[in-house]
Amino acid sequence: MQASEREALARRAIELSAAPATEVCVFDEDSALTRFTHNSIHQNVAQRSITVRIRAVAGKRQGVASCDVLDDAGLRGAAQRALEIAHLSPEDAELQPLAGPATFGTPPGAFVDATAQAQPQRRAEIAKAIFRQMEDQEQWGAGFVTTGSSGITLATSAGLVASYDATDAAINVKANAATSTGFAEQYTRDEDELNGSAVGGRAAGKARLGSDPRAVDVGDWTVILEPAACGELLSYLAQHFSAQSYVDGSSFLSDGLDRAYAGQNVTIRDDYSHPAVLGMPFDFEGSATRPVTLIDHGIGRHVVTDAYYAGRLGVENTGHALPAPNAYGPQPRTLILEPGSKSREEMIAHTKRGLLVTRFWYIRPVDQRQTIVTGMTRDGTFLIENGRVVGGVRNMRFNQSILDALRACEPASEPVRTGGYSYQCVVPAVKIERFHFSSGTEF
Repeated sequence: MQASEREALARRAIELSAAPATEVCVFDEDSALTRFTHNSIHQNVAQRSITVRIRAVAGKRQGVASCDVLDDAGLRGAAQRALEIAHLSPEDAELQPLAGPATFGTPPGAFVDATAQAQPQRRAEIAKAIFRQMEDQEQWGAGFVTTGSSGITLATSAGLVASYDATDAAINVKANAATSTGFAEQYTRDEDELNGSAVGGRAAGKARLGSDPRAVDVGDWTVILEPAACGELLSYLAQHFSAQSYVDGSSFLSDGLDRAYAGQNVTIRDDYSHPAVLGMPFDFEGSATRPVTLIDHGIGRHVVTDAYYAGRLGVENTGHALPAPNAYGPQPRTLILEPGSKSREEMIAHTKRGLLVTRFWYIRPVDQRQTIVTGMTRDGTFLIENGRVVGGVRNMRFNQSILDALRACEPASEPVRTGGYSYQCVVPAVKIERFHFSSGTEF
């Protein structure tokens, strides 16, 4: 659905609403996924959905209802349900007025026609290139190739109409050998950049290098975390940068801004316009999203806000509101760790003894305020000796304060986009001293 069509649909929903004030979000998702295992495609799915979310506001009360029936009867019914919910809801003293007219500019390159139109055959060709890499190493691969497009339109009865369209594509591969596994991934807005041979080759190479993994002693290690591992660890800091967490005391930043929390070479930003991100230029209140430096050379500088928390803190609104109402407050969208000067290879070459970690899994918080988490390595953990990767290591469990890791952290020079089901980050590999492993495994 084109932005103009979503905007017309949103305006129609507002017209059919009897609420004193109405906000409408139209979400359009068109995604496709080709999943494979044992070097064979076993699932190809495609999903197209258009959902209209209507928020009715009556004084200081609000209610929300959604529908995917897009005729007048469906829209009117959803609008009526939203208003009925509003009348039954308690007053919300923090409720902000609906946004009025505004203009936003989407970063060029966020939407690529070829990605939106990608066919199953294209994804199958990428998968085939992955399979060739696996077969050359007598391995089998599991994972997926995905392409798709999405669109969001936000409109209010106060006159706001704003739209954002983007495409996305990704490869996720796990290589399986007799005694080891390896992982690789790629994310891009342009499906033409997807390279199954390169991604499959990286995963297969890791599985080959990690064969017959050995056990090593637990304790504090020098580690080099590749972007997938670094990004997953960093994602557990995201909530700390919310103004709500800052105010309610659950963030480490609640100890005070303009204090040192990380090493001087650590700068973390949130920037929708980063070339690897090309994100939405407005938030779900209709405020402009602006880039924010959260940690500046180790110093905690800012949190992200919505209209309410900007007013409460007396700062400029950064435009990071989620759809209202919600229990989470404003949230950063994409944490970006600024790169350093050394390549990953140089970091390895300058490591006398350490571990190279491809990715983590099953990370869980242990102490939210202290940023202590636990988790395990997965799909490629390697021993470094005298500047060389010498072989695979059995997976290990860690217990680690993320802030302590960032105090002893050196970012590499090549940032890439990485992510999971609920987050995305742009990070380089990082070298961390005294990373604590608490136990080993048998695999």
